[in-house]
Amino acid sequence: VIHRANSQGIQDVVAQQFDVAEQILSHGFVPIIEPEVEIHASDKAQAEEILKKLLLKHLDALNSYVILKLTMPSVPNFYQECIDHPNCLCVLALSGGYSQQDAVELLSRNPKMIASFSRAFTEGLKADQSDEDFQGTLEKSIRLIIQGQQQQEESPQDQQEL
Repeated sequence: VIHRANSQGIQDVVAQQFDVAEQILSHGFVPIIEPEVEIHASDKAQAEEILKKLLLKHLDALNSYVILKLTMPSVPNFYQECIDHPNCLCVLALSGGYSQQDAVELLSRNPKMIASFSRAFTEGLKADQSDEDFQGTLEKSIRLIIQGQQQQEESPQDQQEL
């Protein structure tokens, strides 16, 4: 996890992720590269700037496809260059510890990022829930995430920085 905008630290994380990706690619699989940025970092936007530059540099050097799984950015559409890169199959949106409501809101502001939520998806689930309550909570999560995904297509021009 990237905790702050430290250029060397972020460079090390990205290099490690792409080194592992090369090993996965050598076996004929498509790797998922997941350099998560801490959502509470005081300099999150600066960390994302550094990260994006390094991701694009490494994507340029590839001759294969990868999938990126990234914390939703502070600035809407920030990872569009990665999404459009010919060596990137898709960019998944990591909920990264955001509440379900915040994760869905951020997702709606980032067209072409695809929801890949774990923590936000399972929000509200408890071991002692009845099957009916458990199922209802899952269904609600699915509906909210689908709404966020659909809202991406409705108003990408109206989005503002968070």
